Amino acid sequence: MHFGLIGKSLEHSFSKSYFETKFKSLHLNDHTYTNFPLNDIQDFLPFIKTNLQLNGFNVTIPYKESIILFLNELSEEAKEIGAVNCIKINDGKLIGYNTDVYGFSQSIKPFLDANHERALILGTGGASKAVAFALKKIGVEICFVSSLQKQKPNTFHYSEINSAVMNAFKCIVNTTPLGTFPNIDECPNIPYEFISPEHLIYDLVYNPEQTLFLKKAKEHGAIIVNGLSMLQLQAEKSWEIWTGGIKI
Repeated sequence: MHFGLIGKSLEHSFSKSYFETKFKSLHLNDHTYTNFPLNDIQDFLPFIKTNLQLNGFNVTIPYKESIILFLNELSEEAKEIGAVNCIKINDGKLIGYNTDVYGFSQSIKPFLDANHERALILGTGGASKAVAFALKKIGVEICFVSSLQKQKPNTFHYSEINSAVMNAFKCIVNTTPLGTFPNIDECPNIPYEFISPEHLIYDLVYNPEQTLFLKKAKEHGAIIVNGLSMLQLQAEKSWEIWTGGIKI
């Protein structure tokens, strides 16, 4: 069986090494996992037509939303979220799922307490939609933080994040790629001085293990969590979808 990952920049992707290690441990010598970098989402159709051997693949930044136009079916969850990170190919049909929701919700639950009834989600891309869906399902109120000037409801601009906002939202989740290797000196532009030990700071970035975002939060005593366990959980859920016959 053949699987893979599509996205724009995949040099430091976790998925390939994760699945190759998995295949080796299970003695699945006929299974492969390949990175397929695409410069533009319009390259997807030529890609899929020339890779007919694929049984499924993952989708990463920046195509989790735009890929939907090319799919035949969506799971109910993926349809509601509006983002896809896992695709199963079944009799030539492309079926989209979102396993980020499962990975994120399972990885953050052990750290949530009564202080974390509201969450700020940094970023408004495909990953942020899965995070928002998961948090709302758990019962956490959410607002987004965006760098765009034209604001949507329940969305702050970074310039609006002050001490009052930081005090009201004790859970902050970074869904942007800021701080990802090799750009380890970057971090979201929030007032870190207002972070307290009551804050839970979660970064979907997993490389490096501790981003500048997490380091700054740790200096103020916050609980910090990186995206590695989420990635492992969503990868296992993808594997279950590809091989377990999950129906939509």
